[in-house]
Amino acid sequence: MADHGLTGFTRETFTHDGVSRRLLRRGTGPAVIIMAEIPGITPKVLAFAERVAESGCTAVLPVLFGTPGRDPDPATQGWVSAGRTLASAMWEVCVSREFTLLATGRSSRVVGWLRALAAAEHERCGGPGVGAVGMCLTGGFALAMATDERLLAPVLSQPSLPLPCTASRAGGIDISPGELAVVRRRCERDGLQVMGLRFRGDRLVPGDRFRYLRRELGDAFVAVELEDEAANPESVMPPHSVLTEHLVDEPGQPTRQALEAVLDLFRTRLLTEGPGRTS
Repeated sequence: MADHGLTGFTRETFTHDGVSRRLLRRGTGPAVIIMAEIPGITPKVLAFAERVAESGCTAVLPVLFGTPGRDPDPATQGWVSAGRTLASAMWEVCVSREFTLLATGRSSRVVGWLRALAAAEHERCGGPGVGAVGMCLTGGFALAMATDERLLAPVLSQPSLPLPCTASRAGGIDISPGELAVVRRRCERDGLQVMGLRFRGDRLVPGDRFRYLRRELGDAFVAVELEDEAANPESVMPPHSVLTEHLVDEPGQPTRQALEAVLDLFRTRLLTEGPGRTS
């Protein structure tokens, strides 16, 4: 897949608390905030956003790191170019104070900016509320954003933080205890559902992390766990990115079914009357 020219996406800027970031936007209807994985808004992340827009929602992609549209696949870009793309995005994240990579029991600072973006998009796009998808490094952001009652459909796709280099980090996720308590109350009171996606053999998203979320959120946590054999075999990376790099976009494929489950969540919570709707 070649670089994406961003055709079909409008480009804007959103500013909150003195921090401005670029946005890409496509579609109409209630907003879904799509937070890309490392190395950024790749062509396959944009393809996912197109599916969200086709479902009847507005796909809103904040540029948190990387170059939008850049294809990171070494098969098309070469290993040197692909390595530079990955290293550049990782450097942006590592030097930024907005991202918490190792600490447990704490949300990244960027989550406050993302909550403000979600509130602004709800006012702009209308509907009962907003959806959010985080991927890999941003996976847990969708959970922390759900302290805001406007967030009705949080999806955690391969949530990888904190990096699981110890048992305690493997068995937690990047959200503070107070914020997690708020999300738990929303699940109990409002019927909020939190969806999580992972490949079973993914070392960046250990099974302990999903077991922790089941203990904390009960049946409100909907886990989609796929066998590694379901991942796109053409990818050079180990099974990880359920909705993008490792998606096999064919009927009956487990990753395609996972994609449809995510889109169904958005349709149910944002496009029809359902639990968790705000007035």
